[in-house]
Amino acid sequence: MLPANSAKDETTHASRREIFGWAMFDFANQAYTLLIITVVFGELFTTVIVGDRGDGFRLANFLWSLALALSYLMVVITAPLCGAVMDYRAEKKRFLFISYLATVATTAMLYFVEPGYVVVGLLLIVLSNYAYSMGESFIAAFLPELGPPSSLGKISGFGWALGYIGGLFSAGFTLVVLGEATVENFERIRWVGPFAAGFFLVAALPTFFWLKERGVPQPRGVSYYRIALERVQVTFNELRHFKDLTVFLASLLFSMAGVYIIIAFAFIYGAQVIGWEESVRNIMFIIVQITAAVGALGFGFLQDKLGAKRTYQMTLALWVLAILSIWVTPELTGWVNNRFALEWEAQYVFLVVGCLAGLSLGSSQSASRALVGVFSPLKKSAEFFGFWGLANKLAGVFGIVMLGVLQTLVGLQASILLCAALFIIAMLICAGVNEQRGRDAALAWNSNV
Repeated sequence: MLPANSAKDETTHASRREIFGWAMFDFANQAYTLLIITVVFGELFTTVIVGDRGDGFRLANFLWSLALALSYLMVVITAPLCGAVMDYRAEKKRFLFISYLATVATTAMLYFVEPGYVVVGLLLIVLSNYAYSMGESFIAAFLPELGPPSSLGKISGFGWALGYIGGLFSAGFTLVVLGEATVENFERIRWVGPFAAGFFLVAALPTFFWLKERGVPQPRGVSYYRIALERVQVTFNELRHFKDLTVFLASLLFSMAGVYIIIAFAFIYGAQVIGWEESVRNIMFIIVQITAAVGALGFGFLQDKLGAKRTYQMTLALWVLAILSIWVTPELTGWVNNRFALEWEAQYVFLVVGCLAGLSLGSSQSASRALVGVFSPLKKSAEFFGFWGLANKLAGVFGIVMLGVLQTLVGLQASILLCAALFIIAMLICAGVNEQRGRDAALAWNSNV
């Protein structure tokens, strides 16, 4: 086993241009995450495409959660298999390009989803979110090649921060130019799909110009399907050598379940529970993007000093505080008004909570991706990030379906407390991770192949 300070640990950094090209994919794909899943189309689908059926949007929320859960389930089934093929054939860039084109095409087609076209909307969300989510795993697989483990926190944080800046540009333009997600404004807001697709198409081009494929392809000989099954089976058997990665992925399953709930329902919560105005929604969007970028960058640097595990656990504690604040906002506002004879509005108090949620969002996603990079052998990076994608999206299925069912029973506000419980469970599981042992296991595997 190589010592932690081995030369293998301090591999040469990729060029700044290549790191920037890699990070530009985060910049580009945030247009999909924010415009389609979080800010605009999610609200459009639930309030306009499906609408209120006399049940307080509970059916609409359930159908939205169902579409996301199906797409994540498809990732769970296919991500490790694709990762195995990408490592064996050194085709990470090719698979990334295919997912990129598929995301662009299916997102652009959302233009044709009109009020009442529920099935078409569900189908396109399933396909576009599947393609986007696969690309998210594929681009992450390049991370271990971009620098030594001691720098992956900064590199991952830079990517996430640039992503939130991309979201600020793309969604900011949409909110100002296309307006709100209402029936009256439908003919304008329906362009959100083509705009998100076009932004992704153009902004991701530096990734394909500058990011390098470093792997050496193995002779094919057999079908991709057989390569995938054989290598995934081998990796499952080898996971006993990567105990800390396995435990961390279990923790990630719970933490990302909470994160995916927030991503899918935060702005729906603002519309249905807080009852915010369009101007407040736009301000919240800006606040979340800025604080998320600050969280990703700040905690990225902090991670390289304090360690990835400790930083990850700090972000989970921050999440618990954020969720409790989200849940209590309406009641807290009413109590303060009654106690001090004030006239505060819950929507403005919610903006303060948004700062905490933004910091939590950017920091937790960056820290978790970097920790998987630290634990991943270079020659199995795509495959291991396939398992990262599996844990992420299985979390999405688990969390969003639970939230979707729970909110039909007790409403959206009470259901949000589920997230706090998920983050606490993730913290407890992560206590069993030994970061140095996990790093040494990856280095030892590299030295023996």
